[in-house]
Amino acid sequence: MDRRAFALDLSHPLATATGTISRREGDLVRIEADGVRGVGEATPLPGWTESLADCRAALDVIADADASALLDAAAASPREPLAAAPTTVTTPLDDAPAARHAVESAALDALGRREERPLAALLDDDPADHVPVNATIGDASPEETVAAAIDAVDAGFDCLKVKVGAGDLDRDVTRLRAVREAVGPDVAVRADANGAWDRETAEEAVETFATLGLDYLEQPLPADDLSGHAALRGRGVDTALDETLATVGVDDVLAAAAADVLVLKPMALGGPARAHAVARRAREAGVDPVVTTTVDAAPARTAAVHVAAAVPDVRPCGLATGDALETDVAPDPAPVTAGAVPVSDGPGVAGDAFDDLF
Repeated sequence: MDRRAFALDLSHPLATATGTISRREGDLVRIEADGVRGVGEATPLPGWTESLADCRAALDVIADADASALLDAAAASPREPLAAAPTTVTTPLDDAPAARHAVESAALDALGRREERPLAALLDDDPADHVPVNATIGDASPEETVAAAIDAVDAGFDCLKVKVGAGDLDRDVTRLRAVREAVGPDVAVRADANGAWDRETAEEAVETFATLGLDYLEQPLPADDLSGHAALRGRGVDTALDETLATVGVDDVLAAAAADVLVLKPMALGGPARAHAVARRAREAGVDPVVTTTVDAAPARTAAVHVAAAVPDVRPCGLATGDALETDVAPDPAPVTAGAVPVSDGPGVAGDAFDDLF
């Protein structure tokens, strides 16, 4: 297994659950078997995944993994590509989702290339050829928020996610009302509070946001408040959970009926196939999945597009994250165009687009 470390500066600092970050660091991995290659990416984000040190330690343990065995395991069950892999590979990855993401992605990439099928077609029999995506608008004054919303709509986005919760609720209501008036009723508007509110504030927000026709409200309460989130449902605005999946887990969220929407990050869930499996489980429970990234580099971002394409009639996803990076490890094979991302039709993740990175 070949590896290459990388570090990418962000275009702007990013606030996370464990503090503000200004760069993304990780490892690319490459396997080669039966004359085909497969590339995967591990870009850990503490709070969501293991630490960078633990990620690299896990990859060190499996550095001599048999690439042919990984490819055979993926071929045996593309939707569970590591299920038949040797335990000497899978056990060190049990508590390292970012490292596991890299290995699973590489195995699926190699399988797709060998079978001359895109990754999305390994996960679903009839994947989409493009994925709708949302634009994200950060906290700012009402005037700046509206200007950013108009710019996004002019660029072709018909779904906007507005960050809220950094100031008081009245300010956020003013911002969202101004956005709705500016973009009209045909543009979907979402709000993301990143767990900033208490129950009283969240209830007031939902009551007001329902009058604005919001698509959904993401993570209004702290991550571990399942009953609070469940109580917000059915009040006119869908409840989406993101950070909760890292803290509580998917099973508990579904059992508590705490969400209308789950925001899925393949890097945090342990790989593209694992993320798609969660999406299928969510749909079976009557919950909509959307797919996003942990501000990943091009290989993982492209793999995430395949995951979203394999979810029938997926809602707009948070995959327009490439511009959060100052630079990237490679040109983006699936750039955002008019509010959508095309699915790479090259075999595997993106054909040989990432082979020269090693």
